[in-house]
Amino acid sequence: MARMFGTDGVRGEANLGLTPELAYRLGRAAAIYFGKEGTEKPQILIGRDTRISGAMFISALAAGVCSAGGHAVIVGVIPTPAIAYLAKKHDMAAGIVVSASHNPFGDNGIKFFGGDGYKLPDEVEDEIERLVHSIEGEDPFYRPSGSLVGTLKYRKELLGEYMDYVLSTTDTRLDGLKIVLDCANGAAYEAMPAILRSLGADLIVIHNEPNGVNINDACGSTHLDSLIRAVRENGADIGVAHDGDADRCLCVDEQGNVIDGDHMLVLCGLALKEKGALPNDTIVTTVMANIGFHKAVKAAGGRVEVTKVGDRYVLEEMRAHGYALGGEQSGHIIFSDLATTGDGLITALQVLGVLKRSGGPASKLTAMMTSYPQLLVNVEVKSKEGWEENPAIQKAIAAEEALLGDNGRILVRPSGTEPLIRVMAEGPEQGQLEEICRRIADVVRTELG
Repeated sequence: MARMFGTDGVRGEANLGLTPELAYRLGRAAAIYFGKEGTEKPQILIGRDTRISGAMFISALAAGVCSAGGHAVIVGVIPTPAIAYLAKKHDMAAGIVVSASHNPFGDNGIKFFGGDGYKLPDEVEDEIERLVHSIEGEDPFYRPSGSLVGTLKYRKELLGEYMDYVLSTTDTRLDGLKIVLDCANGAAYEAMPAILRSLGADLIVIHNEPNGVNINDACGSTHLDSLIRAVRENGADIGVAHDGDADRCLCVDEQGNVIDGDHMLVLCGLALKEKGALPNDTIVTTVMANIGFHKAVKAAGGRVEVTKVGDRYVLEEMRAHGYALGGEQSGHIIFSDLATTGDGLITALQVLGVLKRSGGPASKLTAMMTSYPQLLVNVEVKSKEGWEENPAIQKAIAAEEALLGDNGRILVRPSGTEPLIRVMAEGPEQGQLEEICRRIADVVRTELG
């Protein structure tokens, strides 16, 4: 049986692959698990992004929590990192976010944070999954009645507490800086415009009218075309784009060039290094990082630690060795002195602070790293199981690696959240990369599609 939890929670098509019945069982299992950890009536914080299905899942989760005697604290639409911050600040037993991040609106997901603000370890997720399966069967667990039934409370004012905290993470005002902000019609739509305006930014906001079905729709950090156009048309200094749940951000400079996670790690890492605030001069990244990132960090006297794909693995490495900065090319950036998870709002303020203090155009920051051409092709498959042992796929990868030699690299991996195999190639010539990815993708499609 496939594991219920992927790299970022439980995901699926809302009301089909991911059902309210499953959400109920997850809420009940969470209250049972965290209740036995010493809290008789655990408080569990629950928030969501702007998807139309979010209210349905929050209701089901809350019902599950209350059925086990827990207290569900609902904060409504809120960035994912806010749940991590608020769960820790208010001594909650756990936090739950209903979101499928950058996925289309028809998908949704349920992910957990512990009371310490960190994502749950694999072994805790596995125990919650075991409880879910038990509930699905005979459900032998405690069912309180009368005054012992759990309660539900709405705390929408907690969003303001999170916004105040985000503001406290920067000491740089943004007066005179013209910024285009793309909220992806998602969870940042209320918080981020208010934060940037309070710092004095000259702000133009786009994709900031969520209606339940337009989250990530041709907008946000995975669809930058409209942001690039808006930056150029308005003569802005920089553009900032969040994804649907605002745990990541990407930027574009005044010329419309993308400042991705690799670039942000370089410019923020060097800023921290200059202040003596980058332990062991080390930045943590994943195997997806561009070769240009490694070259830029090395040229500046820094070093890089590499993990497998997933911000949870970046954070594990950071916590294990006391590193202050890590992240992914996709824009999940973790400042461990400021947050327990990737926070797109905090990341944006750190990047904007570097830009403001530099006094130069954003393109000067973009030029701190030269990106090698990199191509990523997603291949939809029926099942991701067994792809690593498939002889035809491994033969195709080996042949293309021999063709590239030392001039590039190939990385093939399964998506942690979708039925996809991702084929990435990196090297000096875009045309060659397109041919390499096409050939490997064709084999994957034939074998698994």
